[in-house]
Amino acid sequence: MKPRRAEVRRTTKETDITVSLALDGSGAAEVATGIGFLDHMLELFAHHGGFDLTVRAEGDLEVDGHHTVEDIGLTLGQALREALGDKAGIRRYGSCLLPMDEALAMVVLDLSGRPFFAHDLQLIGLRIGKFDADLTAHFLRSLVTQAGATLHVRLLAGSDPHHIVEAVFKGTARALAEACGLGERGDAVPSTKGVL
Repeated sequence: MKPRRAEVRRTTKETDITVSLALDGSGAAEVATGIGFLDHMLELFAHHGGFDLTVRAEGDLEVDGHHTVEDIGLTLGQALREALGDKAGIRRYGSCLLPMDEALAMVVLDLSGRPFFAHDLQLIGLRIGKFDADLTAHFLRSLVTQAGATLHVRLLAGSDPHHIVEAVFKGTARALAEACGLGERGDAVPSTKGVL
């Protein structure tokens, strides 16, 4: 099997983003986005997914974090799509119920080729360091749009924004690792070129 990896660069008027992703990695991460909390979340994403991930981002943070977070999500989603190739032999579906102290997040995804995102996160107006917590949903929407994935996130419990966002990132990584897995449960799918 050839290595499932990709490197993508996205440059716009607002940002310059480079993402390198290896799906069959060790959880190693080198992340520099200019937003400390986002760096931490992406490092956890790599660790809990078992991915090797490098993210280098320069963005108009003097305005706010919106463009940077969005474009990292888009670039990571494109890298994921390219690393999966024709998706032959993957499990396709993944899910995780992730506790983080008082927070409990349910994440379910399908690498279907059809981008769709639904969530019930209520994080508007909350900040975690220099990170606007409501950008969590925007990041995930951008990710699945480029990856061609269906993603549902439900918050079953939680009051601390840090714990909520951390549970969502960790849960998404673990569900994605399961979906990208190769046939160990006997339910691997054939090549998924096109839309399923």
